[in-house]
Amino acid sequence: MSKVLSEEAALALISAGKIGRLGCVDGGEPYVVPINYVVEDRSIYSHSLPGRKIDAMRMHPRVCLQVDQIADDFHWRSAIAFGDFEEIRVPSDRRSILGKLLARFPSLTPVESVMVQDASAPDSVVFRIRIDRITGMTEE
Repeated sequence: MSKVLSEEAALALISAGKIGRLGCVDGGEPYVVPINYVVEDRSIYSHSLPGRKIDAMRMHPRVCLQVDQIADDFHWRSAIAFGDFEEIRVPSDRRSILGKLLARFPSLTPVESVMVQDASAPDSVVFRIRIDRITGMTEE
């Protein structure tokens, strides 16, 4: 039987996850891609090279991140955080966020490791999603 997760439980699920599905709008259509991320102070932080998802979020900053925890077909939890995309441009903030991502994901590529040292590299886009609404469901 499905039931609604509390906001606290939904946020805990998203915070514990490592890979989520970022949902945005591209050309009037939904566009969903997997990303890795960290959560801090009701914000989701990630990074990307420029491309389709960054272009889409710049055009339509309203986005969401969906995260699952699935044991089997009858035991799962799922949460979606809604918020607004915001680029992080201050070099010290970029460096801090990239450092946290690298600490959580030590197997990131060497390029990402260099970006931590040179957070002003123009090719990387560091961003946050400021969470303003979060929902979740569970089947247990």
